[in-house]
Amino acid sequence: MSGVGEILKAVGDFGPFQKRLVLIAVVPCLSVAFQQFCQLFMVPNVPHHCDTSWIRAVGPNLTEEEQLNLTLPRDADGAYERCSRYSPVGWDLGSILAYGLNATESCRDGWVYPSAQPPSLLTEFDLVCDRKDLHDISQSVYMLGLFLGSVIFGPLSDRIGRRPVILISIFLQGLFGVGTAFVPHFYVYMAFRCVVGASVTGITMTLLSLAAEWIGVSQRPKAVLISHCCFALGEMILAGLSYGIRHWRLLQIAGSAPIFAFFFYMRVLPESARWLVTKGRVEEAKQLLQKAASTNKCTIPAGLLEQLKPEIQSKPGSVLDLFRKKHLRKVTLIMSCTWFADSLAYYGLSLNVSNFGLDIYLTQLAFGAVEIPSRIVCIFILQWFGRKKTQALLLLLSGLVCLVITGIPEDQPVVTTVLAIIGKFTASAAFSTSYVYSAELFPTVLRQTGLGMCSMSARVSGIMAPLILLLDQYHPVIPMAIFGSVSVVVGLLCFLLPETRGTELADDMGDSHPPAEVRENANSSSEKGHVKGKDGGQDNECTKTTYF
Repeated sequence: MSGVGEILKAVGDFGPFQKRLVLIAVVPCLSVAFQQFCQLFMVPNVPHHCDTSWIRAVGPNLTEEEQLNLTLPRDADGAYERCSRYSPVGWDLGSILAYGLNATESCRDGWVYPSAQPPSLLTEFDLVCDRKDLHDISQSVYMLGLFLGSVIFGPLSDRIGRRPVILISIFLQGLFGVGTAFVPHFYVYMAFRCVVGASVTGITMTLLSLAAEWIGVSQRPKAVLISHCCFALGEMILAGLSYGIRHWRLLQIAGSAPIFAFFFYMRVLPESARWLVTKGRVEEAKQLLQKAASTNKCTIPAGLLEQLKPEIQSKPGSVLDLFRKKHLRKVTLIMSCTWFADSLAYYGLSLNVSNFGLDIYLTQLAFGAVEIPSRIVCIFILQWFGRKKTQALLLLLSGLVCLVITGIPEDQPVVTTVLAIIGKFTASAAFSTSYVYSAELFPTVLRQTGLGMCSMSARVSGIMAPLILLLDQYHPVIPMAIFGSVSVVVGLLCFLLPETRGTELADDMGDSHPPAEVRENANSSSEKGHVKGKDGGQDNECTKTTYF
């Protein structure tokens, strides 16, 4: 163990200092949940039709119903067409009444919406008819921002530190989040949302690294669980906030401005002591460690701080190393597919919340609420059934739920919503499992590289999920069929992975023993109750295990 690790053991794994650090992360987590799904409530499905005010010039006394009867064609159900109108003509009103209008055209002069409807993205930027796809495209642009954030802020946090990147990301999210409420054009809106997406990744990824570097191994799952539950709580708050504020610009301000509260307690946000030591800033690290010990009411043994020296960094593994070894190649490919399927099912259900037939606000509230027990239950399932079975079965269940939804009639919204909530439960649990499983499958020298590879795979599927939802214009079951099929196939692939429950974390690339062999050796050793020392001398205790 490194010198910092020994000192952190003396400081305490999860004392008041670490608890305060987790508490600091609450506000950003709540804001992240808002940014992820706020647009769903800014594009309500409202009635609309083409602007046909041209006829007022020749018939100023026409009632609204008479105007629509003369200028709008009707569909097969007898309702007015939403995306076409009769072409204007230069006739007088008598000729129009006598002969009628026949030629149709698209809505060249815009659309008319209910006057009582609060301003929304849909009504202000006309996201209807041939422009309705911009809604889902903008969601993909936001997901692209998440991808870019992982590419930019990951290396940046290793270069300049965790604390500066967190503050930069929070400033960008607040600035562009609030600024989004004042954009004049939808393409500017999409650009701002892309920056917000990048800042979201900078916050979540760097806060996770900072917490992991301050909190002991045994307590890290608890910290991850708390952050995930705060995200779910943020989803529930979004449902209430969007229900009370229907004006999209005010909603954007209300959800984005609170992130600036973070700067009121930015002084108590610590830098990572581990990072400081790797950069040779040992004195700063010592001061922080002493402060943490004081907060936790602990005493660092005399002389331990003086032994702290800059760590000699070994050559980091590269992406190519993930594919050179057969067992690592299999793990990398399957886990990348797993993260891809996790993200596809999760966002496929979350972004489709308005299409399940029930009230969108209640559905969002249920979607957020169900994530809290799913994260908690996941911990116990991992302990009881192991990583491989848990990962595979959760993906299979989420995929099967999506496939079952495709067979539910449209006049059964309650059944569809209940199934969607079950799917969200399993998809959320599958995502949490992937975090744990991946960290145990990749060796220490390649762990960050492997997790980064998996995370990028999840970002790609996040970009694709809104675009797949566009396929419902060809048939409404296509998106859910794709989400379900991918999850089922990848769930079956997970059975090819080795089990890691109860095994030591691998440090090297396993030249002599791939993970499956390590597992078998660990089991056989535990059955014997002891392991022979390499010098053939006195027996040692059974193999050390790492539990989650």
